Amino acid sequence: MGLRDVVERTPGLRTLLDRAYRLYGRRVEVHLANTPHHIGVILDGNRRWAKAAGGTTAYGHQRGADKISEFLGWCAETDVRVVTLWMLSTDNLSRPADELVPLLGIIEDAVQGLVDAGRWKVHPVGALDLLPARTTELLKQAEQDTAHIDGLTVNVAIGYGGRQEIADAVRSLLQEHADRGTSIEELAEILDVEHIAEHLYTKGQPDPDLVIRTSGEQRLSGFLLWQSAHSEFYFCEAYWPAFRKVDFLRALRDYQLRNRRMGR
Repeated sequence: MGLRDVVERTPGLRTLLDRAYRLYGRRVEVHLANTPHHIGVILDGNRRWAKAAGGTTAYGHQRGADKISEFLGWCAETDVRVVTLWMLSTDNLSRPADELVPLLGIIEDAVQGLVDAGRWKVHPVGALDLLPARTTELLKQAEQDTAHIDGLTVNVAIGYGGRQEIADAVRSLLQEHADRGTSIEELAEILDVEHIAEHLYTKGQPDPDLVIRTSGEQRLSGFLLWQSAHSEFYFCEAYWPAFRKVDFLRALRDYQLRNRRMGR
């Protein structure tokens, strides 16, 4: 039996640890000064958390979805202005239907919950044409319904892949210049990184200062490949459904201690 199991089966010990974490969190929060403006999050570990808890895969995804509003509340307490949540990758679309269909339903409910909260400006990030029509329509409607909100921008990355995004950006760039009558030779002479950046899913937004991945995995898996060129990365052992405010504050503290060179 591991320490986590002992804590879960001992209510008194769990209460004591919860109090200790709250005290620690307050101490860390007091000393935070330079917080990131844009945080990207890879919400990883839902299935493994469910397996460890003896629950179904759908249960894990639902608990992960439930964590989102809590996490955004923590972000709203700081100077964070943009959050990008990777909820479903293009690779995930190849999962068996008995897992993918319930997952899409959970994601749709989570996005609608963000809309109903009336606190967040929702922006879909991904290849929407690869998603079921119902999901695509809901995402577009969510963006319209929250466009007026002057608050935290939440990029919901659904059907998202970093390579797909860059390919889509280049395709959009070529189409734009073709419509203008620009030749390939003329475009080649003027093309620079800013031209491509203007066609990314996150165009007009600052690049992420900090990217957090939960579950202990230490890789990007294609998340924000272009935008994260100068980002700081924080890898957390906790599975996403078990991610606590103290884990979030540790990530911010770690970020604050970094000497950001921005490629220089």
